[in-house]
Amino acid sequence: MQVFVTGATGYIGFAVAAALRRADIASGAWPGARRKTRRLVQHEIVPVIGDLADPKTYLEVASECALLVHTAFDYSANGVAKDRTAIDTLLEAGRRGAGPKTLIFTSGAWVYGDTGDRMVDETTPPNPPKLVAWRPAHEQMVLQAAGVRGLVVRPGDVYGGPAFHRPVVRRPSTGEPPLVVGMGETGYRWFTSTTGRCVRADRGERPGGRDLQRERSVALYSTRDGDAAARAAGYEGRCADAPPRSPENPGDLADALALNQHVDAQKVARLLGWRPGHAGFLDEASGYYRAWKAHQD
Repeated sequence: MQVFVTGATGYIGFAVAAALRRADIASGAWPGARRKTRRLVQHEIVPVIGDLADPKTYLEVASECALLVHTAFDYSANGVAKDRTAIDTLLEAGRRGAGPKTLIFTSGAWVYGDTGDRMVDETTPPNPPKLVAWRPAHEQMVLQAAGVRGLVVRPGDVYGGPAFHRPVVRRPSTGEPPLVVGMGETGYRWFTSTTGRCVRADRGERPGGRDLQRERSVALYSTRDGDAAARAAGYEGRCADAPPRSPENPGDLADALALNQHVDAQKVARLLGWRPGHAGFLDEASGYYRAWKAHQD
């Protein structure tokens, strides 16, 4: 099966494209920049140089693929408009040739807004903060499209490999106390996902393994989790509390980071047979830190 992945030089996109290739599924990828294609070629992924805002640079190639995975986003002033153009183009590609074809759109759990202690799932109406207020409309473009099977994945805060919770580990790696967003022992509850979870959802994988567990949110950036990350980085002191709004996290981003979220991923477990493959952040903090540090070196 031929697969087209947008944003394949990005964090989630590369993990998805590489996993598909390891599964002997041919991957074509829109990487966005010629200088970034070497890594794709090293992993036997065929790079396609394109521009999200310019359909003619990738429409024909995407039209030859049975599965279209949209992970790219251009964080610029016209990024939302570019994303809409990309979805329109991928839907057009999905309607061409023999069907049925599938388009998977990578959204995010932030569309739920602040859930407090309430458990939410796909049936919960979106209540997104300003930063991602555009996402629900783009989700509906995919889900309601005619002639294409549209799916939406809402990962949480994604970490693993080159991406770790940087305010927590960058500072202790230089001898400074890690910053924990939120005050006190609880901090904010973030719904988290490793790259592996995103990949298995995009592939529709039905893994074996231990008994089915109910995947819920993980309390990240609490003092306890911050301490675990700091210890992994070799820092023995205590965490420093930080307000959501700071020079590192200004404006709309800060509002999103301050969300309390409690999300139930039972649907993906029920439909795909997904099971948690990781013990959790606290138990694996040292491994995540070593991977992050290796990428920095």
